[in-house]
Amino acid sequence: MISVQEIMELLPHRYPFLLVDRITELDPGKRIVGIKNVTINEPFFQGHFPGHPVMPGVLIIECMAQVGGILALKALGGEKRLAYFAGIDNARFRRPVVPGDQLRIQIDVIAHKGPVWKMHGEAKVGDVVVAKADVTASIVLNADQEPGGEEK
Repeated sequence: MISVQEIMELLPHRYPFLLVDRITELDPGKRIVGIKNVTINEPFFQGHFPGHPVMPGVLIIECMAQVGGILALKALGGEKRLAYFAGIDNARFRRPVVPGDQLRIQIDVIAHKGPVWKMHGEAKVGDVVVAKADVTASIVLNADQEPGGEEK
């Protein structure tokens, strides 16, 4: 298990945009499972939607991207590297995510070549799939590089 403290050592995200609470499973370079506890205290519920809180789909995809970034960074040692969200394909949303839900995000590597990682993500609440997508990450050695490893 990877705690939120270790997640914060890997990802630059902080409140309110760190969307991964813990990692429960990791098969380096192949598969990862992360958890996001959805509470009414999330800042996005204030406007999405008043009186009918629903987690925005783009933030569910961002959860997938962050969990996938952790997978790639852990496989590469994680130090002095940054994962950029580089693409999304085949996104589908099956049901709303609401306060009190716990998202279980599973990411499986489809392929990776050099700094580019293509992954399939699936978000579930309990046994119900709420969203699916293929996400692409580009890993750079430091923040002074462009996605794909090119120097700025």
